[in-house]
Amino acid sequence: MNLHLRVWRQKNVDTPGGYKNYELKDVSEDSSFLEMLDILNEQLVEQGEEPVAFDHDCREGICGMCSLVINGMAHGPETATTVCQLHMRSYKDGDSITIEPWRAKPFPVVKDLIVDRSAFDHIIQAGGFITARTGSPQDANEILIPKPTADKAMDAAACIGCGACVAACPNGSAMLFTSAKSSQLNLLPQGKGEKDKRVMAMVSAMDEQGFGNCTNYGECQAVCPKEITLDFIAKMNRDYATARVRNFFSKAI
Repeated sequence: MNLHLRVWRQKNVDTPGGYKNYELKDVSEDSSFLEMLDILNEQLVEQGEEPVAFDHDCREGICGMCSLVINGMAHGPETATTVCQLHMRSYKDGDSITIEPWRAKPFPVVKDLIVDRSAFDHIIQAGGFITARTGSPQDANEILIPKPTADKAMDAAACIGCGACVAACPNGSAMLFTSAKSSQLNLLPQGKGEKDKRVMAMVSAMDEQGFGNCTNYGECQAVCPKEITLDFIAKMNRDYATARVRNFFSKAI
């Protein structure tokens, strides 16, 4: 297939960027989206131009590195799919495709399509770790965690921290990411000891990084490649409210 690409090019965070148009011919529909960009870069190198910088690593939908807004949608048109798992059969011959980086104040552009997502690292670091000794491995049938609770914690832990939720949210909110990362520990018995401290610290770190607040647009859930739901935001709000009340009364006493 032949494609018309409109790609965001930007030297660094201090240099204004803009779109540049490219024509790409004979792209296989079996190519992944990132393989299509590889082909574009090979063409640019042959022409003596600088290749397009973009993030990638595992290319298996696990690491969360591939962070592109494609035709205005984070990770492209397929639901529950990362960019690296998106294939060109989702497009037609002659299509025009606009490719740009995540758009959020806490995610400054490093170069072209690459953004700095270290703000997420600060939120995770604020969550700390559990102090309960987990001990040596046990037989699965002896672990006293109800299956629904374990399943819910695993659902939260599925978050790969790609940042699509922030890019899609009109407020630039990181509530879905933060709630998933706090819930994956707060749901389990081993994480209960630091539950209040953890949720307050992570929400505070999120605010300090400049992310917006949640107003229930639901765009984050719609574009999440791991289908993290808004239920986790509701849980984090409850945990945070409870922690604030407990903290108030502990100081009053």
